[in-house]
Amino acid sequence: MSTPTTLSQRELRNNSAQVLRDVEAGQSFIITNHGRPVGRLVPIQELGLPIAVPANPIRPATEIVGHKVDRSSAEILDELRADRF
Repeated sequence: MSTPTTLSQRELRNNSAQVLRDVEAGQSFIITNHGRPVGRLVPIQELGLPIAVPANPIRPATEIVGHKVDRSSAEILDELRADRF
C-alpha cells in the first residue's frame, strides 16, 4: 500500500481526472474538508475487492416495430386538440 497523500476537497474537485489516473496507478489519498480528514481514496486492489462486472451481458436493443399511420402528425394533433375546445 502506498503512503497516502493529503488532498483537499477543492483540489479533488479541480483535478479529479488527474487524481483518478493517480489512483489507477496505485496512489492513495486522504481527502480533507476544511483541513479535517473525511475520507480515503484508494485503488480498488488495496481493498481486496473484485472489479465490478455486469451481471447481465450487454446486448443490442431489440427492433422497434412501428404502426402504420394513414394520417399526418398535424391531423392527429388537430383531432386531439379539438376535444379541448
